[in-house]
Amino acid sequence: MARVSMAMIARKAGVSRNTVSLALRGSPRISVATREKVRRIAEELGYARNPVVAQLLVELRRNGTAGCQRALALLNGSRGRRALAENGPEHVWGRACRERAEAQGYGCDEFWLDDPELDGGRLNRIFEARGIVGGVIVASVPDRVLPERFMPTWEKFPCVVAGGRTRRPALPFCWVDHHQVVLEAVRKVMDLGYKRPALVVDQAIDDMLDGRFSSAMWRAQQALPAKNRIASFMARPARGEGEAAFLEWMERNEPDVLLTLHVDLHDLLVRSGRRIPEDIGLVLLDKHAAQADWAGIDQHHDAAAGAAVDLLISMIHNHQTGIPEFPRATLIGGTWSPGWTVRPQS
Repeated sequence: MARVSMAMIARKAGVSRNTVSLALRGSPRISVATREKVRRIAEELGYARNPVVAQLLVELRRNGTAGCQRALALLNGSRGRRALAENGPEHVWGRACRERAEAQGYGCDEFWLDDPELDGGRLNRIFEARGIVGGVIVASVPDRVLPERFMPTWEKFPCVVAGGRTRRPALPFCWVDHHQVVLEAVRKVMDLGYKRPALVVDQAIDDMLDGRFSSAMWRAQQALPAKNRIASFMARPARGEGEAAFLEWMERNEPDVLLTLHVDLHDLLVRSGRRIPEDIGLVLLDKHAAQADWAGIDQHHDAAAGAAVDLLISMIHNHQTGIPEFPRATLIGGTWSPGWTVRPQS
């Protein structure tokens, strides 16, 4: 039986072969009605993409061949216009997304979702003019609700979230597996012989993570004798509750190792007369280069950002547009990195 070609589809649909090619790739340059008509006819005729040709096109785009270059949008979802450029977690995620996109042969254009002069209609026109085929929403979105005025973009272009998640609309996302991060940290300190691990994390951060740190800590403590289960200190010691409340909590509970995100906890412990690691262990739940010699968990933000770009490209190749009925979630696990801030217990 002869292989169904784009030319056959074009004749039956009454459009050009180029229109068929663009429609099957989900190009926004073709109207939704025409895309649906072409896809329906392609299914009726039993059309199947030639995997060799598809791979060739991917390679051409990756090598930057003229005429094949396409672009992705980096959509800054935070309150700050320069969040992706300034030092901080948003910058790390944005840089990693850009590097992965460029390695896959895509250019990147940056936009700020809080820009008062930007809305979905204008953003769509910019996408079409610049050959942008999808977007990665980077940085934390306030209340996890995307601006309503960008609904035309979410409905027309494939978009994913890197470093967070959204609930309205709920889009595919790639993030760190924060629950696994805490479980792994507790397992490692227990292997070293610690008996009374405790969590010290700002409540606002845990809320942003849907309670994944505190719930994972509670789960891990179920393996401990009841006398060794310590209620978490859910505030940043240097703020809000203050140092005095933290030190009182330390005296009352006597933990032998602390799991935290707060680097400044080290200085507070030293000022209180405690030696690290002789008197108490300290584990960072999100290690960075500045604390390379500390014990803790590497959350691999760069890998999670790269996974977001890979997911978006996969959606583009599979012509997936609009808000999905079942948003896909990709979680990247952290890995333990030993350091001087803990030591084996006798």
